[in-house]
Amino acid sequence: MEESYVINSISQAHQSVGLPPPKHPLVSVVKTVDYKPTINFRGLKVINNLYQITLKQLGCGNLMYGKNSYDYEDGTLIFTSPGQVTIFQGEMSVENKTDKGWTLAFHPDLIRKSSLADKINQYSFFNYEVNEALHLSEDELKTIEELLDKIVKEYSQNLDKHSQNLIISNIELLLDYCTRFYDRQFFTRSNLNLDLVSKFEKLIKRYYETEDVDEKGLPNVQYLAKQLNFSSNYLSDLLKKETGKTAQEHIHLFIIEQAKNKLLNSKSSISEIGYSLGFEYPQHFSNLFKLKTGFSPSEYRGLN
Repeated sequence: MEESYVINSISQAHQSVGLPPPKHPLVSVVKTVDYKPTINFRGLKVINNLYQITLKQLGCGNLMYGKNSYDYEDGTLIFTSPGQVTIFQGEMSVENKTDKGWTLAFHPDLIRKSSLADKINQYSFFNYEVNEALHLSEDELKTIEELLDKIVKEYSQNLDKHSQNLIISNIELLLDYCTRFYDRQFFTRSNLNLDLVSKFEKLIKRYYETEDVDEKGLPNVQYLAKQLNFSSNYLSDLLKKETGKTAQEHIHLFIIEQAKNKLLNSKSSISEIGYSLGFEYPQHFSNLFKLKTGFSPSEYRGLN
Protein backbone atom coordinates (compact mmCIF):
# COMPACT_ATOMS: atom_id res chain seq x y z
CA MET A 1 0.00 0.00 0.00
CA GLU A 2 1.46 3.37 -1.05
CA GLU A 3 2.22 5.98 1.58
CA SER A 4 0.09 9.12 1.19
CA TYR A 5 1.02 12.76 1.48
CA VAL A 6 -1.76 15.38 1.52
CA ILE A 7 -1.16 18.99 0.49
CA ASN A 8 -3.80 21.33 1.90
CA SER A 9 -2.20 24.77 1.59
CA ILE A 10 0.18 26.88 -0.50
CA SER A 11 2.55 27.05 2.48
CA GLN A 12 2.65 23.26 2.74
CA ALA A 13 3.27 22.96 -1.00
CA HIS A 14 6.21 25.36 -0.74
CA GLN A 15 7.63 23.52 2.24
CA SER A 16 7.46 20.13 0.49
CA VAL A 17 9.71 21.30 -2.35
CA GLY A 18 12.09 23.33 -0.19
CA LEU A 19 10.85 26.83 -1.07
CA PRO A 20 10.60 29.81 1.30
CA PRO A 21 7.15 30.77 2.64
CA PRO A 22 4.81 32.12 -0.07
CA LYS A 23 4.19 35.84 -0.48
CA HIS A 24 0.43 35.20 -0.61
CA PRO A 25 -1.30 32.50 1.46
CA LEU A 26 -3.68 31.44 -1.32
CA VAL A 27 -1.76 31.74 -4.61
CA SER A 28 1.79 31.24 -5.83
CA VAL A 29 3.86 30.90 -9.01
CA VAL A 30 7.05 28.88 -8.57
CA LYS A 31 9.84 27.81 -10.93
CA THR A 32 10.84 24.17 -11.25
CA VAL A 33 14.57 24.99 -11.05
CA ASP A 34 14.05 26.38 -7.52
CA TYR A 35 12.76 23.06 -6.16
CA LYS A 36 14.80 21.45 -3.38
CA PRO A 37 12.44 18.66 -2.20
CA THR A 38 12.41 18.08 1.53
CA ILE A 39 10.70 14.67 1.21
CA ASN A 40 11.24 11.69 -1.08
CA PHE A 41 8.35 11.73 -3.56
CA ARG A 42 9.32 8.46 -5.24
CA GLY A 43 6.40 6.01 -5.02
CA LEU A 44 4.48 8.48 -2.85
CA LYS A 45 0.77 9.02 -3.38
CA VAL A 46 0.33 12.80 -3.29
CA ILE A 47 -3.21 14.10 -2.74
CA ASN A 48 -3.20 17.75 -3.74
CA ASN A 49 -6.10 19.92 -2.57
CA LEU A 50 -5.06 22.92 -4.68
CA TYR A 51 -5.73 23.95 -8.26
CA GLN A 52 -2.49 23.65 -10.21
CA ILE A 53 -1.35 24.56 -13.73
CA THR A 54 2.11 23.22 -14.48
CA LEU A 55 4.38 23.89 -17.45
CA LYS A 56 6.56 20.93 -18.39
CA GLN A 57 9.40 21.44 -20.85
CA LEU A 58 11.92 18.70 -20.14
CA GLY A 59 11.71 15.82 -22.60
CA CYS A 60 8.51 17.11 -24.20
CA GLY A 61 9.64 15.93 -27.63
CA ASN A 62 9.65 12.32 -26.40
CA LEU A 63 6.02 12.33 -25.37
CA MET A 64 3.43 10.63 -27.55
CA TYR A 65 -0.27 11.23 -28.11
CA GLY A 66 -1.58 7.73 -28.90
CA LYS A 67 0.76 6.75 -31.76
CA ASN A 68 1.39 10.33 -32.83
CA SER A 69 4.00 12.82 -31.65
CA TYR A 70 2.89 16.03 -29.98
CA ASP A 71 2.56 18.84 -32.52
CA TYR A 72 3.63 21.75 -30.29
CA GLU A 73 6.74 21.44 -28.11
CA ASP A 74 7.43 24.91 -26.72
CA GLY A 75 5.62 23.91 -23.55
CA THR A 76 3.16 21.39 -22.17
CA LEU A 77 0.51 22.49 -19.68
CA ILE A 78 -0.95 20.01 -17.21
CA PHE A 79 -3.99 20.96 -15.12
CA THR A 80 -5.03 19.40 -11.81
CA SER A 81 -7.94 20.19 -9.52
CA PRO A 82 -8.32 19.70 -5.75
CA GLY A 83 -8.46 16.07 -4.64
CA GLN A 84 -6.58 14.60 -7.58
CA VAL A 85 -3.92 12.01 -6.83
CA THR A 86 -0.41 11.86 -8.30
CA ILE A 87 2.04 9.00 -7.85
CA PHE A 88 5.67 9.82 -8.66
CA GLN A 89 7.35 6.84 -10.30
CA GLY A 90 10.83 8.42 -10.52
CA GLU A 91 12.90 10.98 -8.71
CA MET A 92 11.93 14.66 -8.76
CA SER A 93 15.10 15.85 -10.45
CA VAL A 94 16.04 19.52 -10.71
CA GLU A 95 19.58 18.98 -11.97
CA ASN A 96 18.88 20.46 -15.41
CA LYS A 97 19.01 24.20 -14.81
CA THR A 98 17.83 24.92 -18.37
CA ASP A 99 14.32 23.80 -17.46
CA LYS A 100 11.94 26.77 -17.68
CA GLY A 101 9.02 24.93 -16.15
CA TRP A 102 6.78 26.50 -13.53
CA THR A 103 3.63 25.89 -11.52
CA LEU A 104 0.75 28.23 -10.77
CA ALA A 105 -1.06 26.99 -7.68
CA PHE A 106 -4.08 28.51 -5.99
CA HIS A 107 -6.28 27.44 -3.11
CA PRO A 108 -10.05 27.08 -3.67
CA ASP A 109 -10.58 29.73 -1.00
CA LEU A 110 -8.96 32.32 -3.29
CA ILE A 111 -11.92 32.20 -5.69
CA ARG A 112 -14.61 31.12 -3.20
CA LYS A 113 -16.61 34.37 -3.30
CA SER A 114 -15.90 35.27 -6.92
CA SER A 115 -17.71 34.55 -10.17
CA LEU A 116 -14.83 32.23 -11.10
CA ALA A 117 -15.98 29.84 -8.35
CA ASP A 118 -19.19 29.25 -10.32
CA LYS A 119 -17.33 29.02 -13.61
CA ILE A 120 -14.33 26.88 -12.63
CA ASN A 121 -16.05 23.57 -13.38
CA GLN A 122 -16.59 24.70 -16.97
CA TYR A 123 -12.84 24.36 -17.52
CA SER A 124 -13.08 20.61 -18.06
CA PHE A 125 -9.35 20.30 -18.80
CA PHE A 126 -8.75 20.27 -15.04
CA ASN A 127 -10.03 16.68 -15.24
CA TYR A 128 -8.07 15.56 -18.31
CA GLU A 129 -5.40 12.89 -18.07
CA VAL A 130 -1.70 13.78 -18.37
CA ASN A 131 -1.53 12.39 -21.93
CA GLU A 132 -4.28 14.89 -22.86
CA ALA A 133 -2.16 17.89 -21.88
CA LEU A 134 -2.18 21.21 -23.72
CA HIS A 135 0.79 21.74 -26.07
CA LEU A 136 1.66 25.36 -26.69
CA SER A 137 3.27 27.27 -29.52
CA GLU A 138 5.87 29.90 -28.70
CA ASP A 139 3.34 32.73 -29.04
CA GLU A 140 0.78 30.91 -26.91
CA LEU A 141 3.32 30.30 -24.17
CA LYS A 142 4.29 33.99 -24.24
CA THR A 143 0.63 34.97 -23.74
CA ILE A 144 0.28 32.65 -20.74
CA GLU A 145 3.52 33.80 -19.13
CA GLU A 146 2.62 37.48 -19.52
CA LEU A 147 -0.48 36.79 -17.42
CA LEU A 148 1.61 34.88 -14.89
CA ASP A 149 3.87 37.91 -14.54
CA LYS A 150 0.84 40.07 -13.74
CA ILE A 151 -0.33 37.61 -11.09
CA VAL A 152 3.11 37.53 -9.46
CA LYS A 153 3.35 41.33 -9.56
CA GLU A 154 -0.02 41.69 -7.84
CA TYR A 155 0.74 39.41 -4.91
CA SER A 156 4.35 40.59 -4.55
CA GLN A 157 3.51 44.24 -3.88
CA ASN A 158 1.59 45.71 -0.98
CA LEU A 159 -1.88 44.17 -1.07
CA ASP A 160 -4.89 46.48 -1.26
CA LYS A 161 -8.62 46.09 -1.79
CA HIS A 162 -8.10 45.55 -5.54
CA SER A 163 -5.38 42.90 -5.30
CA GLN A 164 -7.49 39.77 -4.96
CA ASN A 165 -9.92 40.76 -7.72
CA LEU A 166 -7.03 41.49 -10.11
CA ILE A 167 -5.30 38.20 -9.28
CA ILE A 168 -8.52 36.27 -9.87
CA SER A 169 -9.27 38.18 -13.07
CA ASN A 170 -5.86 37.28 -14.48
CA ILE A 171 -6.28 33.62 -13.51
CA GLU A 172 -9.67 33.58 -15.24
CA LEU A 173 -8.21 35.24 -18.34
CA LEU A 174 -5.39 32.69 -18.36
CA LEU A 175 -7.93 29.85 -18.21
CA ASP A 176 -9.95 31.43 -21.03
CA TYR A 177 -6.84 31.55 -23.19
CA CYS A 178 -6.18 27.89 -22.37
CA THR A 179 -9.70 27.09 -23.57
CA ARG A 180 -8.92 28.86 -26.85
CA PHE A 181 -5.61 27.02 -27.21
CA TYR A 182 -7.29 23.67 -26.55
CA ASP A 183 -9.75 24.53 -29.33
CA ARG A 184 -6.75 25.12 -31.59
CA GLN A 185 -5.29 21.78 -30.52
CA PHE A 186 -8.54 19.98 -31.33
CA PHE A 187 -8.66 21.74 -34.70
CA THR A 188 -5.06 21.00 -35.73
CA ARG A 189 -5.66 17.32 -34.98
CA SER A 190 -8.92 17.21 -36.90
CA ASN A 191 -7.98 14.19 -39.04
CA LEU A 192 -6.99 12.20 -35.95
CA ASN A 193 -10.16 13.31 -34.20
CA LEU A 194 -12.43 12.21 -37.07
CA ASP A 195 -10.84 8.79 -36.84
CA LEU A 196 -11.65 8.79 -33.13
CA VAL A 197 -15.29 9.72 -33.83
CA SER A 198 -15.56 6.68 -36.09
CA LYS A 199 -13.91 4.45 -33.47
CA PHE A 200 -16.27 5.73 -30.77
CA GLU A 201 -19.36 5.02 -32.85
CA LYS A 202 -18.09 1.52 -33.71
CA LEU A 203 -17.37 0.91 -30.03
CA ILE A 204 -20.97 1.71 -29.06
CA LYS A 205 -22.24 -0.59 -31.82
CA ARG A 206 -19.94 -3.41 -30.71
CA TYR A 207 -21.08 -2.93 -27.12
CA TYR A 208 -24.61 -3.81 -28.21
CA GLU A 209 -23.53 -6.64 -30.48
CA THR A 210 -21.77 -8.46 -27.65
CA GLU A 211 -23.04 -9.48 -24.24
CA ASP A 212 -21.76 -6.28 -22.62
CA VAL A 213 -25.23 -4.74 -22.47
CA ASP A 214 -26.61 -7.81 -20.66
CA GLU A 215 -23.77 -7.79 -18.14
CA LYS A 216 -23.17 -4.05 -17.66
CA GLY A 217 -26.44 -2.38 -18.64
CA LEU A 218 -26.40 0.94 -20.46
CA PRO A 219 -23.02 1.98 -21.85
CA ASN A 220 -21.56 4.96 -20.03
CA VAL A 221 -19.03 7.57 -21.11
CA GLN A 222 -16.44 6.55 -18.51
CA TYR A 223 -16.38 2.94 -19.71
CA LEU A 224 -16.22 3.80 -23.41
CA ALA A 225 -13.57 6.49 -22.88
CA LYS A 226 -11.40 4.00 -21.01
CA GLN A 227 -11.56 1.61 -23.97
CA LEU A 228 -10.14 4.41 -26.13
CA ASN A 229 -7.52 5.45 -23.55
CA PHE A 230 -9.06 8.86 -22.91
CA SER A 231 -10.57 10.59 -19.91
CA SER A 232 -14.33 11.02 -20.17
CA ASN A 233 -14.01 14.83 -20.10
CA TYR A 234 -11.46 14.98 -22.91
CA LEU A 235 -13.39 12.52 -25.09
CA SER A 236 -16.65 14.41 -24.62
CA ASP A 237 -15.03 17.78 -25.36
CA LEU A 238 -13.30 16.40 -28.45
CA LEU A 239 -16.54 14.90 -29.81
CA LYS A 240 -18.37 18.15 -29.10
CA LYS A 241 -15.80 20.12 -31.15
CA GLU A 242 -15.98 17.69 -34.07
CA THR A 243 -19.67 16.78 -34.20
CA GLY A 244 -21.55 19.26 -32.02
CA LYS A 245 -22.60 16.42 -29.71
CA THR A 246 -21.07 15.23 -26.45
CA ALA A 247 -20.18 11.59 -25.82
CA GLN A 248 -23.38 11.14 -23.81
CA GLU A 249 -25.45 12.60 -26.65
CA HIS A 250 -23.83 10.17 -29.10
CA ILE A 251 -24.76 7.27 -26.81
CA HIS A 252 -28.35 8.50 -26.50
CA LEU A 253 -28.63 8.99 -30.27
CA PHE A 254 -27.53 5.41 -30.88
CA ILE A 255 -29.95 4.08 -28.25
CA ILE A 256 -32.88 6.00 -29.72
CA GLU A 257 -32.15 4.71 -33.24
CA GLN A 258 -31.97 1.16 -31.90
CA ALA A 259 -35.22 1.70 -30.01
CA LYS A 260 -36.99 2.99 -33.14
CA ASN A 261 -35.94 -0.10 -35.07
CA LYS A 262 -37.15 -2.42 -32.34
CA LEU A 263 -40.45 -0.58 -31.95
CA LEU A 264 -41.22 -0.78 -35.67
CA ASN A 265 -39.77 -4.17 -36.50
CA SER A 266 -40.66 -6.34 -33.52
CA LYS A 267 -43.64 -7.23 -31.40
CA SER A 268 -41.68 -6.97 -28.17
CA SER A 269 -43.31 -5.02 -25.37
CA ILE A 270 -42.04 -1.56 -24.40
CA SER A 271 -40.55 -3.06 -21.23
CA GLU A 272 -38.77 -5.83 -23.14
CA ILE A 273 -37.25 -3.29 -25.52
CA GLY A 274 -36.11 -1.14 -22.62
CA TYR A 275 -34.46 -4.11 -20.90
CA SER A 276 -32.78 -5.21 -24.17
CA LEU A 277 -31.22 -1.76 -24.52
CA GLY A 278 -29.73 -1.95 -21.04
CA PHE A 279 -32.26 0.05 -19.01
CA GLU A 280 -32.77 -1.20 -15.48
CA TYR A 281 -36.25 0.33 -15.34
CA PRO A 282 -38.59 0.54 -18.38
CA GLN A 283 -39.85 3.95 -17.25
CA HIS A 284 -36.35 5.38 -17.66
CA PHE A 285 -36.35 4.13 -21.25
CA SER A 286 -39.75 5.71 -21.92
CA ASN A 287 -38.67 9.01 -20.37
CA LEU A 288 -35.50 9.22 -22.47
CA PHE A 289 -37.31 8.25 -25.66
CA LYS A 290 -39.96 10.94 -25.17
CA LEU A 291 -37.31 13.52 -24.26
CA LYS A 292 -35.40 12.86 -27.48
CA THR A 293 -38.28 12.28 -29.92
CA GLY A 294 -41.28 14.08 -28.46
CA PHE A 295 -43.25 10.82 -28.41
CA SER A 296 -43.63 8.01 -25.92
CA PRO A 297 -42.52 4.59 -27.26
CA SER A 298 -46.13 3.47 -27.63
CA GLU A 299 -47.10 6.70 -29.42
CA TYR A 300 -44.16 6.31 -31.82
CA ARG A 301 -45.13 2.71 -32.57
CA GLY A 302 -48.70 3.83 -33.24
CA LEU A 303 -47.61 6.44 -35.79
CA ASN A 304 -46.36 3.78 -38.21
